[in-house]
Amino acid sequence: MSSNPDIVYTDRSGRRNPEYISLGCDTLPVLKGRTPIQVYADYMRSFRDRFQDYLGNVIAEIQVGMGPCGELRYPSYPEANGTWRFPGIGEFQCYDKYMRASLEAAAAAAGHKEWGSGGPHDAGEYKQMPEDTGFFRHDGTWSTEYGQFFLQWYSGMLLEHGDRVLAAAEAVFGGTGATLSAKVAGIHWHYGTRSHAAELTAGYYNTRHRDGYAPIARMLAKRGAVLNFTCMEMRDEQQPGHASCSPEQLVRQVKAAAAAAGVELAGENALERYDEAAFSQVVSTARGAGLAAFTYLRMNKALFDGDNWREFVSFVRAMADGGARPALPRCDTGHSDLYVGFLDAAKERKAPEAEGAAAAVV
Repeated sequence: MSSNPDIVYTDRSGRRNPEYISLGCDTLPVLKGRTPIQVYADYMRSFRDRFQDYLGNVIAEIQVGMGPCGELRYPSYPEANGTWRFPGIGEFQCYDKYMRASLEAAAAAAGHKEWGSGGPHDAGEYKQMPEDTGFFRHDGTWSTEYGQFFLQWYSGMLLEHGDRVLAAAEAVFGGTGATLSAKVAGIHWHYGTRSHAAELTAGYYNTRHRDGYAPIARMLAKRGAVLNFTCMEMRDEQQPGHASCSPEQLVRQVKAAAAAAGVELAGENALERYDEAAFSQVVSTARGAGLAAFTYLRMNKALFDGDNWREFVSFVRAMADGGARPALPRCDTGHSDLYVGFLDAAKERKAPEAEGAAAAVV
């Protein structure tokens, strides 16, 4: 990176983000004569060879990282050093020389060479709100011919990147029995506005009049990958009004896009939550054929506190039962040393506690 700082994402002010290699150089030999895609494939191949005996049984799924935090997106809202703060709109990440070259070529092909000099000049800064900018405001330039051109190019580059990485993963892991999955970020702030600014800077061309998740779902379906989405536990009513958040509508939209594309949807929580309201929201989304899987994130010792653990046991049982949340019996509500499967162990009164705990792990 020191010899070629342009291999990482860059914003309008020239700030470099070393979280992930810029997708603008995916197919260029910028890593000692090799392309980033070749390097990613070699890493995956090494993983496959090392763990081949476990793939398809112990290792049932390979979540393929395609961006910062493993998500298919641009690093448009970096929290490090206070660069971005919720609910800021973020910034476009298209100013390294490789992204600029791609934009210039796309603008020339569209017959507007003047559009290739860089991203929108009026898109604001990381911490700003949509209405503070000329690009993202209600009647901003995001909806003009130029805005549509730029957003189509920016989001299209991300889609192509995702397809390239997944194609490499498919070639490496095909036939192992392991399922591929890809993580898509749950950017729910400013979802209630016309422009959906925070989603746009992240690379999701989703607006009041355009579905930005359908193309992503179709790309994943093409590669047989699961769509892994976050913020499954959030409710609209719990979000700050000034941020125009709508995680519930966002999840519904992504759920519909996945269903239409015929791709499986998996989910996870975004925040550290132990309360019944959060768990119920996940159960509601998962009901029926809503989710193929759910990953519980932010697990720490607080989960095992009495009330938190009881709620979690009830949640796990509800997910296993397809969405029903019956009241827990006395043996589950009267103690803090609970584990999944405690009920059966309590009934039998024969197996020692260690066996019950082992059954829970299984």
